[in-house]
Amino acid sequence: MRTYLKKSSQREGFDRPAVEAAVSKMLSDIRENGDDAIQRYARDLDNWKSSEFRMSEDRIRQVERMLPETFKEDIKFALQQVQDFAKAQRDTMAELNIELRPGAHMGHRHIPIKVAGCYTPGGKYPLVAGSIMSAGVAAVAGVGTIVGCAPPKDSDGVYPQTLYAFHAAGAHEIFAIGGVQALAAMAYGLVGMPPSDLIIGPGNPYVAEAKRQLFGVCGIDQLAGPTETLIIADDSVPASLVATDLLGQAEHGPDSPCWLITTSRRLAEEVLREIETQLKTLPTREVAQKAWRDYGEVVIVESKEEAVELADEYASEHLQVMTSDDEYYLANLSNYGSLFVGEATTVAYGDKGVGTNHILPTGRAARYTGGLWVGKFLKTVTWQRLTPDASRQIAPVISRISESEGMLAHAITADVRYAKYAPKNET
Repeated sequence: MRTYLKKSSQREGFDRPAVEAAVSKMLSDIRENGDDAIQRYARDLDNWKSSEFRMSEDRIRQVERMLPETFKEDIKFALQQVQDFAKAQRDTMAELNIELRPGAHMGHRHIPIKVAGCYTPGGKYPLVAGSIMSAGVAAVAGVGTIVGCAPPKDSDGVYPQTLYAFHAAGAHEIFAIGGVQALAAMAYGLVGMPPSDLIIGPGNPYVAEAKRQLFGVCGIDQLAGPTETLIIADDSVPASLVATDLLGQAEHGPDSPCWLITTSRRLAEEVLREIETQLKTLPTREVAQKAWRDYGEVVIVESKEEAVELADEYASEHLQVMTSDDEYYLANLSNYGSLFVGEATTVAYGDKGVGTNHILPTGRAARYTGGLWVGKFLKTVTWQRLTPDASRQIAPVISRISESEGMLAHAITADVRYAKYAPKNET
């Protein structure tokens, strides 16, 4: 039995049909007018008046000189963590070469894509760490050309910390361009960019919709919506810590869901009170308060089993477990973008560079996919090679299946091999 002490009053924070129509119109304009359309949108939407979008080597070196050493060391640490984890993931991906039957060899290879377009949003919070998560992992995968895009902060271009992070992570070219026009430029290969095989990165509803409509022109990582966090907690953890972590994710945006599932009514009631207390002094309360008011939920369940069942229904982007039996949840939970186990492990660690990737599925997409990882930049492609004897053995089967489908030309390609490779004493 589930008891909601607080339930979300909202389901979607934007007018989806209006966004779809606006993005469709922009993409059609960009397809028809190319660089001129990109320039117009950059001027009107981002106040970018220059005809040059690529960040120069001089600007990159200038930013390197001006940024504090502490920041650069922090980026180095986070990048190392993320890339070391990506390398470990890559090492699990073995090439395959197997002889399924005598003379029938087949296998697969993992081949990096040639061009990856990596987008890091600006907005209220320039997500500097996103450049590490996308470009840094693409570099580990061996992507040939990595393009970084981010909205201009001012007339100098990309937010300095984002520019530095992109460069440190291995982006070969970095462009000051944001929103729908950035995704389109990467997909179509405009304003000096090579066309991307894959575009990666989160953004606002317009960015997500642009990725959806561009899928097929190129690949995409996933359709990321507002940040979500779900906490499973019990009496073993302080209510103040649960409240802190819920609000820590609520500050992402006024439409960011934050949910609590607990087996303890006492904890649920204390968390509700604690959130109101913490909101009074939270530096980002203007955003977090709206997110909690409209999208926050607190639900009491009767057992660990019910908590797992409900959490899998939510299929949240971030799932945090703070209980007296964390191992049970680690073993039994199935639907989440990334799992944070134990009270010592806050979601912010994953967001900013503990090692795992923060580009994760939202909107219940965790039911069928995980987040960005090194394998996303690799194509797993199969191959086969048959000896004449093996070809002759399989030819009749393939011929008969082809004939059953009415595909007689297919059947002939097998039949001619059956005849060609007949033993001398049969010819």
